[in-house]
Amino acid sequence: MQLYKDQHLRVHNSLTGKKEVFEPINEGHIGMYVCGPTVYSNVHLGNCRTFMSFDMIFRYFKHLGYKVRYVRNITDAGHLENDADEGEDKIAKKAKLEQIEPMEVVQRYTVDFHNTLQKFNFLPPSIEPTATGHIIEQIEIIKEIIEKGYAYEINGSVYFDVIKFNESNEYGKLSGRKLEDMIANTRELTAQSEKKNPQDFALWKKAEPQHIMRWPSPWGDGFPGWHLECTAMSTKYLGETFDIHGGGMDLKFPHHECEIAQAEASNGKSPVKYWLHANMLTLNGKKMSKSTGNNIYPFEIFSGENDILSKAYSPSVVRFFMMQAHYTSILDLSDDALLASEKGYNRLMDGLENLEKLKTTNTSNFDVKAWKQKCYDAMNDDFNTPILISHLFDAVKRINLIKEGKETITEEDKALLQQTMNSFVFDILGLENQKSVGEDTNALGGVVELLIKLRNEARANKDFATSDKIRDELNALGIQLKDGKEGTTFSIN
Repeated sequence: MQLYKDQHLRVHNSLTGKKEVFEPINEGHIGMYVCGPTVYSNVHLGNCRTFMSFDMIFRYFKHLGYKVRYVRNITDAGHLENDADEGEDKIAKKAKLEQIEPMEVVQRYTVDFHNTLQKFNFLPPSIEPTATGHIIEQIEIIKEIIEKGYAYEINGSVYFDVIKFNESNEYGKLSGRKLEDMIANTRELTAQSEKKNPQDFALWKKAEPQHIMRWPSPWGDGFPGWHLECTAMSTKYLGETFDIHGGGMDLKFPHHECEIAQAEASNGKSPVKYWLHANMLTLNGKKMSKSTGNNIYPFEIFSGENDILSKAYSPSVVRFFMMQAHYTSILDLSDDALLASEKGYNRLMDGLENLEKLKTTNTSNFDVKAWKQKCYDAMNDDFNTPILISHLFDAVKRINLIKEGKETITEEDKALLQQTMNSFVFDILGLENQKSVGEDTNALGGVVELLIKLRNEARANKDFATSDKIRDELNALGIQLKDGKEGTTFSIN
């Protein structure tokens, strides 16, 4: 069903700095590329947030009826320790430390990446290419850039000539940087550097004798530059110009800036129509960092085995927490924030359970069609999940009022409400009903039902002190009792 024909989606394009009406290059089809992980360690929670944002975007496009080719790569070579084209390859360094082959490192952490994303209920991308699987394509692009006069070879390495490129193009347009300012603020090249200018970046690096990961090329044995890998993989599967390129804010410069320059230098076209960037995740108000210990991995959140949080949280609670902020906003993770999200998540799941049991009448107080359009309006405004979630909670309030007999709903409206809630909660936000994760809810439910029975007996005997005590003690434990026409029910907050 082509819902996209009735919905007017706007996205924030980092290239222009404005919200723009989204119009794909080919009607009904979307090509989307997102920079994937460098697989040398367990996947970082901040990276998970970025990938989750684009999983949600992918899900919404599919929901609207677009045919989406979503490409998310694996960087398994060429990513050096810093952006100055110096230092060791991150994967090779880890391989030396653990005394294993680099591809063993790649395999171990690619499996971890997939397992973690599966727990968060990610949809797999359409294509997941690896950098090492596209060495030939990268060499061909370098040849084209050299031929056009925008790169130079020296001592077996090839560098992109930024100053030459900038004479007829605009290097820095994505990040809003001016080349003259970059030059003014850059230190002189060291005597060891082969580059003509400090701004130049590597397309191909000569492999020193000790470098483990190496491939033959027209310039000698070496390995590709990190920026080049994404240009090769995105254009191979999505064409010279495609709809969306996504990634974290931290990749805007230099990585994405260099991608634009490489593509324009090799084929003369701007590669991407809409650049989308997800913002960072902080922990307790500070930047996440392994070196300072202000860091937590997803598996530590799920197991509760960490010194930062008071308890374990299910993957869906963490996902719900992340969806409560706009993907372009900085989001701070804390125990208080996760506890609040868990309460909200449980309330949402309770609402969906109550919705199934609602009794219908011949009239409705709830204009479900108008509410449904509000949900779409939120998502059409640059995928505004926090506003969408506020509308979902508005629906939960109405469900509870109908359950209590204070409002009414028709069979037709109930069916529409169920369909819409399920679509937005499960298909688009990607949540799962994991209320029972980490606790034996059957046993807990049995205990609460027994206490409700004892409370009912106390009320029947006019022992209101005992009945109130049971209610208040349960409430203090986060278990709320609700007295209605059908008897007493409970929910866990």
